Amino acid sequence: MTAARRLSLVPDGVHSSAPKRKAGALRVAIATQDMRFLDAHFGSAKRFAVYDVSPDDWRLVEVLDFEDVSDESGKHRNEGDDRIAPKVKALEGCHLLFCLAIGGPSAAKVVSAKIHPIKVPDPQLIEAVLSRTQAMLRTTPPPWLRKVLTEAGATEKKPFDEED
Repeated sequence: MTAARRLSLVPDGVHSSAPKRKAGALRVAIATQDMRFLDAHFGSAKRFAVYDVSPDDWRLVEVLDFEDVSDESGKHRNEGDDRIAPKVKALEGCHLLFCLAIGGPSAAKVVSAKIHPIKVPDPQLIEAVLSRTQAMLRTTPPPWLRKVLTEAGATEKKPFDEED
């Protein structure tokens, strides 16, 4: 499988392979075919739209583009080709990954890279996913999200006696 193409917004010239994350924001990747909807399985996603999401706003950071992807059944065109590792490598630095489905081996590799996969049952607008993520950040986040926020450095770890 060929490496991912990174399409980034570059305000001030050359940058490293992954743009710096906005302080206090979560880096969120969304599996998409059309850049409008969360509408792809992890293995078959042609693109991942990567956003920095904070309680107040979100901004598109980059788009990861893949030419050679699996079909929805999970079968590869050339058996033996590893299509998972390049995607996981390209997603390094993300905290959350939204997709329609993700297989067990792929999920294990994503979790090993400290990315929390979230399966969504039906296609939906990317804006709706980002709005719900913001709403969770504004209110009391569930325990799994508090852990992600702490690991991302977006919040401070509370002592045990202060947790809900």
